[in-house]
Amino acid sequence: MFLHVPQAHAQFRVEVSGVGLTQFPFSAVAFKGNEGAGQDIAAIVRADLERSGQFRFVDPLVKGLDENSRPELSSLREKGADSLVVGSVIKLADGRFDVRVRLWDVVKGQDLLGLSFPVAAADLRQAAHRVADQVYEKLTGEKGVFSTRIAYVTKSSRGHSLWVADADGENARAALSSPEPIISPSWSPNGAQIAYVSFEARKPVIYTHDVATGKRRLLANYKGSNSAPTWSPDGRQLVATLSISGNAQLYALDANGGEPRRLSQSSSIDTEPVFSEDGKSLFFVSDRGGSPQIYRMGAQGGDAKRITFNGSYNISPAPSPDGRWLAFISRVNGEFRLHVMELASGTVTALTSTSADESPSFSPNSRLIIYATREKGQEALMTTTVDGRIKTRLAGAQGDIREPEWGPFSR
Repeated sequence: MFLHVPQAHAQFRVEVSGVGLTQFPFSAVAFKGNEGAGQDIAAIVRADLERSGQFRFVDPLVKGLDENSRPELSSLREKGADSLVVGSVIKLADGRFDVRVRLWDVVKGQDLLGLSFPVAAADLRQAAHRVADQVYEKLTGEKGVFSTRIAYVTKSSRGHSLWVADADGENARAALSSPEPIISPSWSPNGAQIAYVSFEARKPVIYTHDVATGKRRLLANYKGSNSAPTWSPDGRQLVATLSISGNAQLYALDANGGEPRRLSQSSSIDTEPVFSEDGKSLFFVSDRGGSPQIYRMGAQGGDAKRITFNGSYNISPAPSPDGRWLAFISRVNGEFRLHVMELASGTVTALTSTSADESPSFSPNSRLIIYATREKGQEALMTTTVDGRIKTRLAGAQGDIREPEWGPFSR
């Protein structure tokens, strides 16, 4: 039996390692009035930007600034900072907080960005992520992903849980808990639902879970195994691995219900489907060539083309939202490591030197990859930049941490 658990404490600690080639040097001053807010807005913004791999923090020489201050920027220029984030947190009469922000171009002495928005006390951390998103977009020209969410699964002595957390791992909430395994979480394109596989019926069964209400709906409980669900980019259907025919094959399922439609036609095991960014094709894993490899075929089925050739074991395909990259796990000398392929050229690069990587998933701006791995005998979540230079460890949750899935941009 599943239980809906409103909140649990599984907070993370962020550890950033590595150095990027080109980074934006920035500074951030503690927000005025922050001591009464319960969240350090500037510190959260700093951690978000550093975790992206594109920003390098420069210690500020100035304090006591807010969004109305005209900072003296020459000293920051001398220290090498290109931008400065300042602001304030003001408690309102209704108990909410007004978060105010200003971004300065230190080199040109120009005001680049001004923001002001009221939030409930419980939403101050999310407000800080929104600030980081705005700063990131203003300075890079790309959307930030700090206010997005991740899902992942944990196993402990008390059972199995499906979690939803902020992109930095904080503010984690257990959406579901069960004595039986929960696997393969998959976000819907609008971020409102998560499809997953439950073993509560002593076999794999697919459900969808409404993130806001906690309600779930049975999607697939056919004869044999029902596993590996993935949403189409338009949210109208899912593709999953079903063994109705005796062996595991790919089937399309209408998101609102209905009979499954078979897509793959092999006598082998076809599994782990995932749509390309344009919805026109599917990546999946098959052993039709004698060992697990990644293939690509049209979203309506048809002939499949093998796309991985390095090594005898390649699984867990994860295409980037911009269509440029494919992350996957490859077995190298008995060790499972995260790799990325540039799809246009077929060039493959190993991103890690760990030995038990699994379940890669791209951030919605295609800049970061989240994955699970084992470090010092314990499972942990990691993010890495696509070049592998900056890695962040999100550590501290209780139990084994597995199968992370990065959610879409907020809508």
